Amino acid sequence: MAKSYVKFETPKDVQAKALEAITVAADTGRIRKGANEATKAVESGNAVLVVIAEDVDPEEVVMHIPMICGEKGIPYCFVATKKELGTAAGLPVTSAAIAIEKAGNAAELVREVVEKVAKNLPSKADAKAPAHKVEHKAEPAKKEEEKPAEKKEKKAAKPKEPKAKKEAPKKD
Repeated sequence: MAKSYVKFETPKDVQAKALEAITVAADTGRIRKGANEATKAVESGNAVLVVIAEDVDPEEVVMHIPMICGEKGIPYCFVATKKELGTAAGLPVTSAAIAIEKAGNAAELVREVVEKVAKNLPSKADAKAPAHKVEHKAEPAKKEEEKPAEKKEKKAAKPKEPKAKKEAPKKD
């Protein structure tokens, strides 16, 4: 059964090139290992390619990564297993996702993978936030603009009375 976060099927030859790119980039460039680190690399815009395993359980661990990659315009692809992904990165454990930040000597491999998966990726126009989210973000801005105006009106309408100062008892 295909996982819900797997948006398209990555051909076997592209998977092999992506894994090879990770291996080379781990030695000569810089990679971020794991779903959390890959997410940080995508959010900061430093990732040039993200590779996600198809057999992640629970799915929630990586299901957000394709969406944020689409929003940031960062290419991504899928490989069959976490084990393959961890091994390619030189890890003794599995890995759900890997982001390549600096390709190093793997630049040509990364370029080939990106070209082959680019047709499956949504354009930046398609990745825009849904209208209800945009409206939701706009509402608080209006409220913030209204609040200072309301405060100014209240100040103008009702002048503050000076507070009565407590007098200290006089010492003789």
